[in-house]
Amino acid sequence: MSGVSLPGLNAESLRTAGGALAAESARFAARGWMPGTAGNLSVTLDRSPLRLAVTASGLDKGELGASDIVVVDELGEWAADPVSASLTTSLGLARKPSAEAGLHARIAAVTGAGAGIHVHALAAVRAGHRWPEGVELEDLEMLKGIGHSAHGERVVIPVVQNHQDMRVLGDDFERVYRPAADGVAEVPALIVASHGIYAWGADLRQARWHLELTEALLQIALATR
Repeated sequence: MSGVSLPGLNAESLRTAGGALAAESARFAARGWMPGTAGNLSVTLDRSPLRLAVTASGLDKGELGASDIVVVDELGEWAADPVSASLTTSLGLARKPSAEAGLHARIAAVTGAGAGIHVHALAAVRAGHRWPEGVELEDLEMLKGIGHSAHGERVVIPVVQNHQDMRVLGDDFERVYRPAADGVAEVPALIVASHGIYAWGADLRQARWHLELTEALLQIALATR
């Protein structure tokens, strides 16, 4: 790994990512979607090899600082390559990522996402319990916000069963994920039954939009069906 160049991973990008992740975490904690230490967020820093900044484990998500992040590799583990390790030490970053970092890494690798968000929003948990095979949505105006037609298109928010092994969850995610093809967009969200929801996008702002819109769509489905 010593000869690997990581142009997207540097002190400036980590400070920026840390500040943005702290701000977004506070936003969702205030909404009650990240109670206590629950939930996690990530930003993709580099793709070859894959490196993400992920919120650190065991910290109140409403009180994160810019240094409360961990640089992880494609497995969601602390990245020990010389570049990552040196930056971690010099910037005083954490070394223990959130437990779900492995799924963040898998989503980034498979979808090309620039950011991912995982929260424990109630509608997603209820919808996953009610529709374990996937939540079908159709003829709802807000579908446009996640890249789909408001009318005449059936959209399915995929659901997988919860598991403590992120490799298993990652495999289940790949099984249900449908990439964009033939003019049909992907669904940028995944419900983990009895647990929560993941959403992703090109950056944190888009990931946030996808999350908020999907949660609103799930609330509508639960209230009307």
